[in-house]
Amino acid sequence: MQDKDDEAIGRIYERAGFGGAVEPGRRPAVVVVDLSRGFTEARFPTGSDLSAEVAATGRVLAAARAGSTPVFFTTIAYEPGDERLAWVRKAPGLAVLAAGSELVELDPRLEPQPDEPILVKKGASAFFDTDLADRLHGLGVDTVVVCGATTSGCVRASVVDAVQHGFPVLVVREAVGDRAQAPHDANLFDIEQKYGDVVSVDAAVSYLSAIPQEATR
Repeated sequence: MQDKDDEAIGRIYERAGFGGAVEPGRRPAVVVVDLSRGFTEARFPTGSDLSAEVAATGRVLAAARAGSTPVFFTTIAYEPGDERLAWVRKAPGLAVLAAGSELVELDPRLEPQPDEPILVKKGASAFFDTDLADRLHGLGVDTVVVCGATTSGCVRASVVDAVQHGFPVLVVREAVGDRAQAPHDANLFDIEQKYGDVVSVDAAVSYLSAIPQEATR
């Protein structure tokens, strides 16, 4: 029954003209969305065990760094008074992501480098109220490779905004994660149909490894 349902859904989206393929460019950047300890460690109330996703992101980062592809990280951090923000009022659990706390530190397994910017945000999207789009345009970036958490929240919001800023997007399937499987799967499906290509970590590594170094400068 599930196979028939999937086929029916596929026909609906095909009829609507969705599901086209992205054409990756030759000047990519990697954007790692909110793989901070508050999201990657299950001991924190906002988190879950994203060890596998962190490891997959590490593979993507290694390929990017080997070819001098720009890398950007984001983290969510709230200051006193930010509990009045609409998103925090809706999801008050986010308030534990306090600026200066261990929860907002990047997962150390990512080994962020000194020349890799960490953008602090208060909204879901990596682009909202940050200068990420300006930085990417300034570098001549023509493709954004996305890793991070959560798939149904900040990853999806960042992918949608990346497209709206004119960037083709590749989302690395094994390098994005969520607190539950159903929202993860549903949002990857929707991203694939409307906003970007969902690719394997092997495909992402191959793509980044094939970029000539001079193309990223």
